Amino acid sequence: MRQIRMARKSAPDVVPIAARGYECGMKVNGKPTRTIWLEPDGWSVGIIDQTVLPHRFATLRVATLEAMTHAIKSMQVRGAPLIGAAAAYGVCLALRADTSDEGLERAYTVLHATRPTAINLKWALDEMVAAVRNQPRDARIAAAYRRAAEIADEDVAIQRAIGLNGVKLIESIAARKPGQPVNVLTHCNAGWLAAVDFGPATAPIYTAHDKGIKLHVWVDETRPRNQGASLTAWELGQHGVPHTVIADNTGGHLMQHGMVDMVIVGTDRVTAQGDVCNKIGTYLKALAAKDNDVPFYVALPSTTIDFTVSDGVAEIPIEQRGGEEQSTMTGRTADGRIETVQVVPDGSPVANYGFDVTPARLVTGLITERGVLKASREGLKAAFPERASDSQ
Repeated sequence: MRQIRMARKSAPDVVPIAARGYECGMKVNGKPTRTIWLEPDGWSVGIIDQTVLPHRFATLRVATLEAMTHAIKSMQVRGAPLIGAAAAYGVCLALRADTSDEGLERAYTVLHATRPTAINLKWALDEMVAAVRNQPRDARIAAAYRRAAEIADEDVAIQRAIGLNGVKLIESIAARKPGQPVNVLTHCNAGWLAAVDFGPATAPIYTAHDKGIKLHVWVDETRPRNQGASLTAWELGQHGVPHTVIADNTGGHLMQHGMVDMVIVGTDRVTAQGDVCNKIGTYLKALAAKDNDVPFYVALPSTTIDFTVSDGVAEIPIEQRGGEEQSTMTGRTADGRIETVQVVPDGSPVANYGFDVTPARLVTGLITERGVLKASREGLKAAFPERASDSQ
């Protein structure tokens, strides 16, 4: 077994540049970056360690299948599109150690078990297997790296298209309230950090901001793990987008008082009939939006659609994560130390459901790379007939 090698780089000016010949859209400390990249050695993989944000920016060098598996499980990389790209590179690292069919099958099995809810993971692994299984063993590594790079580049192109389609919705609202900001509420992190670049839910926001449209983002803190407060707020700040962090339970109040013009969230899986599985708490936001006539949009790449599943509530496996995510919180103390503290009494059991399902009837539209679609079987099948037919 190859030794796990995961080297941490904590210098704030260590920012990876995009793949060869490609200009990034998002920036860290003013410098363009992606969330995943090949290191200068040409084979090991660089990632941003999202578990130490927002108080520290650090990158990691991942050199083995075991290290990539740990990175996905521990949420050093997270978000459906990025998980898919990371798993693709995990297959590459596995093949460096074992190019046999058994080695490929083991890599698939180990990586597939890391995060059961996000369908992008399985999609990317299937793509990698298709790219290498018919190759001779001495050509498999090169074929794997080639397909993994394509998956990453394809995700960036998809996120850009989502931004161009979604910005039209923001522009429409802006036209109805000249001189006033468009107030967008989002939940969890479906931003640049959840993808290779741009991010589905934030792509329309970044596109609007870069076009000079006045807007403001309400950022749910998103307990547990606080991905909104720690990740979405951080990346919006890096890009200069006006925003305000709010408690998870504040959104309904803001909607009642006309302070939210639209909701945009991401998703880890969309069913064939348009049900949406996303971070726990999304369903409650959709209910509040419906009651207050606030449009509720879900932004997603087509790789997140699972045409093999119809009823999201009944069929999608909901990941239950460790109780420590609920019982503890991590933050920076007044003297600059990063500390984790317990916030529940000793002996109190906790339940930590990672996701919930929002029925299609509560979704105003699905923002995809092929346009804004009706959340329905007909809408999805018409836009992505090749994906629908492949699943039948």
